[in-house]
Amino acid sequence: ELESLSDAPFSGDEENGGSEERKTEINGNWIPATSITEAKINAKAKRRLRKTSSRDSGRGDSVSDNGETLKTGVVVPTSPKGKLLDRRSRSGKGRGLPKKGGAGGKGVWGTPGQVYDVEEVDIKDPNYDDDQENCVYETVVLPLDERAFEKTLTPIIQEYFEHGDTNEVSEMLKDLNLGEMKYSVPVLAVSLALEGKASHREMTSKLISDLCGTVVSKTDVEKSFDRLLKELPELVLDSPRAPQV
Repeated sequence: ELESLSDAPFSGDEENGGSEERKTEINGNWIPATSITEAKINAKAKRRLRKTSSRDSGRGDSVSDNGETLKTGVVVPTSPKGKLLDRRSRSGKGRGLPKKGGAGGKGVWGTPGQVYDVEEVDIKDPNYDDDQENCVYETVVLPLDERAFEKTLTPIIQEYFEHGDTNEVSEMLKDLNLGEMKYSVPVLAVSLALEGKASHREMTSKLISDLCGTVVSKTDVEKSFDRLLKELPELVLDSPRAPQV
């Protein structure tokens, strides 16, 4: 019955009555006008509170157990299990850096720029083998085949026609595994010189002389000129003066 009263704190009689106290009968009881006024104010405040709470209910705010309003997205752990699953820093002072300096993720070999030292062999290791201490590791260079031989040596000889340093050619040929293709070095050099100038042929003669005994043997040189004589008909197609030269 108190809520159904008017929202106005005073009725018309109370406004015109001055300071004289008036009483109203409710359910057979006479109640002072001041008590009725306080009841109206309280009822009006309750209605405003209900309207405000219903309007803010869609905003996602929630009230904790302590009566504090929390913003959306903040979860307050209410059990010890919830606190354990919370991955945020408990002190609230985390710097946001990656774990272990960025070396603790999946598929990570270590921190950037890290250099690993040579691992020492442990004699007590059950997989230790005495023979592995006496192993000598060498770089194996595969021998050149005929196709790779011409592709590799042609630019070396052409550069020699420019600088004329036989020692440089000798050092480069020693780094290659010529294998059974050693005798082909003079063959290729003479074939390229026939297509060039007279100065190139003179330089080729000096190159073969300097390589003999270091890179190629005398037997290899003899075998190379035998092959040149057999291939003379083909050389004439590119160099018509090949037989005289």
